[in-house]
Amino acid sequence: MLEELLVFTTVVEQSSLNKASKLLNLSQPALSRKIAKLEDEWGVALFHRKGKRLELTRVGQEAYLYALEQRQRHQNFLQAVSRFKKAERTVVTLGASLTTIQTTLPPLVKAMMDKFPDIELKLVTGKTHEIVSHVRDKKVDIGVVASSISEAGLKCIPLFQDHLELVVPKGHELASPTQDGHPSMDDLNGRSMIIFSKGTWYRRLVDDLFGRYGIVPDVRMEIDSFEAIVRLLPICKAASLLPRSYLRRPLLRDNGLVSVPIPELEQTRRETCLIYGEKSELTSETKEWFTQIRESLVEELSL
Repeated sequence: MLEELLVFTTVVEQSSLNKASKLLNLSQPALSRKIAKLEDEWGVALFHRKGKRLELTRVGQEAYLYALEQRQRHQNFLQAVSRFKKAERTVVTLGASLTTIQTTLPPLVKAMMDKFPDIELKLVTGKTHEIVSHVRDKKVDIGVVASSISEAGLKCIPLFQDHLELVVPKGHELASPTQDGHPSMDDLNGRSMIIFSKGTWYRRLVDDLFGRYGIVPDVRMEIDSFEAIVRLLPICKAASLLPRSYLRRPLLRDNGLVSVPIPELEQTRRETCLIYGEKSELTSETKEWFTQIRESLVEELSL
């Protein structure tokens, strides 16, 4: 009956079957049949036919008020459904490996909020293999990991490449260029250093690097917190190898640190990527935006 009521209100408001048929994109015979169906169901006449014009009967006037109420209720219901669907679409669970939380995550979240201001983000943290597993099992909608993932069913979008750099306190022996230019890997042999804890991706990268060049540093501390390493370097007068994406100028300045390039460290490249399931329920607009976020992240991280 709802369809007939909607047709009825349109006919009343247009006062003409011809005008109503054009507005509704229905033939006049089809409109007449829908009006006749209502009159047969209620057993009353809704219109007086005066030539080409239609005028409501007294019962027709009551029917029109009733139809308006039903139309408004229908519109309210559709709006409620739309709000519900919108809320469902904008709740996104974001998974980030521990090595990306302090650098990649803040500018990525800001970019997402700027693009989708109504989005509601939930965060899950873990190691790279855990985040990949969460995305695969649909426990997480989007993952950001410091690794390139090649796995069936997952879409991997490269965000930027990163590499390690030597970081030392101002005044440190390695802070100033030598006569031969920048320090080399050999200068790290026996050097007091603070490095990432075992089990982290950056620790594996550092261990591989030291093994390749035969470096045996004097490891003072092993820590899995980037912030803790940054704060302890000036206190311990030690050196560290940290990802370039972490090393923003204000952070180095505020902690009395300098970044010292070593050519060999440019070989320690690692790609940070955004991953999601190919059958993800994310909107096509969101997926399209993922392919455009790279430039703003590279600019934000000064890479």
